[in-house]
Amino acid sequence: MKRCKWCNLKNELYIKYHDEEWGIQNFDDKYLYEMLILESFQAGLSWECVLNKRESFRKAFDNFDIDKICKYDEEKLEELLQNKDIIRNKLKIKSTINNSKIFKKIQNEYGSFYNYLKIFTNDTILYEIGNTTNELSDELSKDLQKKGMKFVGSTIIYSYLQAIGIIYSHDKECTFYKKN
Repeated sequence: MKRCKWCNLKNELYIKYHDEEWGIQNFDDKYLYEMLILESFQAGLSWECVLNKRESFRKAFDNFDIDKICKYDEEKLEELLQNKDIIRNKLKIKSTINNSKIFKKIQNEYGSFYNYLKIFTNDTILYEIGNTTNELSDELSKDLQKKGMKFVGSTIIYSYLQAIGIIYSHDKECTFYKKN
């Protein structure tokens, strides 16, 4: 089986992610939330680094229970900063709490986070390879930032949209490649 050139074939976790998750449409709000949080931790790092710590993130962040995360206090922040199994970046951890509150507001306003995303996507899937940003990621990033989210620049949002299946980007040589 041929895979995208970015997939580290020595990392079983990465292969499984590439084959069974990346680019596959999953618009469940719990998944959309988890991926947004994880992608924000990727800023300045590799996705493989974040993916390798995913289970530790799940444990540390109460299985991505948005209601619990919205209530995190200074004590929980300090606990997370001491957790050597996750990425211990204070700004990213604080932004996770902040972004969670905004994510929840968006859910309440639009009925779901996916309904909000559809405003930008028109419920369509983009097929493109080789980009790190596009007009869609630029617009969504700007709106999320305007709402107060952090670590949601256009490149992070582009990666997010690829992960959840809104932008389909498997390499032409990859077994999973397809056109619209």
